[in-house]
Amino acid sequence: MQDPTTLRRKPTIRDVATVAGVSRGTVSRVINGGHWVSPEARVAVEEAIRVTGYTANHAARSLATGRANSLAFLLTEPHHLLFEDPTFSLLLRGAAEALAQRNMTLVLLVAGTAAERENVEHFVEAGHVDGVMLISSHESDPLLDSLLRAGVPTVCCGVPLGHRADVPAVSVDESGSARIMARHLRDRGARRIAMIAGPRDTPGGRYRLEGFRDELGADFVPELVEEGDYSMDSGVAAMTRLLERTRDIDAVFAANDRMAVGAITALRKAGLRVPEDVAVAGFDDSGLAGRHEPPLTTMRQPWDRISREMVAMLLDVLEGMPRDTMTLPTELVVRESA
Repeated sequence: MQDPTTLRRKPTIRDVATVAGVSRGTVSRVINGGHWVSPEARVAVEEAIRVTGYTANHAARSLATGRANSLAFLLTEPHHLLFEDPTFSLLLRGAAEALAQRNMTLVLLVAGTAAERENVEHFVEAGHVDGVMLISSHESDPLLDSLLRAGVPTVCCGVPLGHRADVPAVSVDESGSARIMARHLRDRGARRIAMIAGPRDTPGGRYRLEGFRDELGADFVPELVEEGDYSMDSGVAAMTRLLERTRDIDAVFAANDRMAVGAITALRKAGLRVPEDVAVAGFDDSGLAGRHEPPLTTMRQPWDRISREMVAMLLDVLEGMPRDTMTLPTELVVRESA
C-alpha cells in the first residue's frame, strides 16, 4: 500500500485506488456497495479511504448515475409507533448504519394516513430516493400496489401478503417460530394454551397464528384465540376478553412482546400470578422483554441482520439482480415468565 502522506490535495478515487493497490473500478464498486469484490480488496479499499480521508462527491455521482444515492425507510403506521414500538427503532438504526458504511443516506418516511400516503407516493415517484424498504405491510394497504405500478424498487420486511411472488422480502420464519414457542409451552406442562394474535392482514398476525394452530393440532381451541393490534393496550383488552370467557387457561402466547406485557397486566388485575398460575410468552425480544418483571420468554428476531440484508437486497435490486425472499431463523429465549 502506498504511503498516503504524499498526498497534498483533496484525495480522489484514483488516489484511493493507488493507495489500496487496486483498480479504480474496484474502488467504485466498494463505494457504491456493489458486489464482485474480494474480501481482501474490500478491506484494502476501506483502509485506503480511511487513511486518505477520501469523501465521495455525491452530487457529481448523482448527476452521472441519475440516482439520489439514498434509500427510504418507509413505515406505514401512525407516527407514535415509531417511538413506542422498539422494533421499528431497531430496524431504523440497523438500516442507517448499513447505509452509512456505503456512504449512502437513509430517508425516513411515515405514511400512517391517507394524506401522508399520497405525499409519500409523490416524493418517491419523483426520484428523491432510489428505492424503498417497506417496514410494515398490511394486505389492505394500497401503498405497495402504488409503488409497484410506479416501478419503484421495493423490498419488504416480512412477507408482503398478496405480493409474495412480486416483491422480495427479508422475513423470519413466522410459522416455524410460533411452533417452537407452542412446543415449549407444552413441554413445560401447559395444556390449555391461549393466543393473542396480531392483525390477520399482517404476515406476523397470519403466519404466527398458523404455526401455533398447527403445532397444537387437536388441542387447538379456537375460543382461546383473541386478536390485538400489537399494542400493549390491545394485549390488555384481548387477555381480559379471554378471562371473561374462561379461567381455564394455563399459558398464553402473544404475537409480540408488547401484547404479552399487556396480557400480564390483565392477568395480575384478575388476581392471577405469572408464571405460577399462567405462563406468558411473547415474540420479538426487542429490549422490552428483558426489562419487564418478570422477564419475558420470547422468540428473538435477528434485528441487525434483518436490516443489513434488507439494504443489501435493495441494492441488488437496483443493480438489476433478481432476489427472492430471504427467511431468517429466530431463537427461543427462555426467561421467568414461561
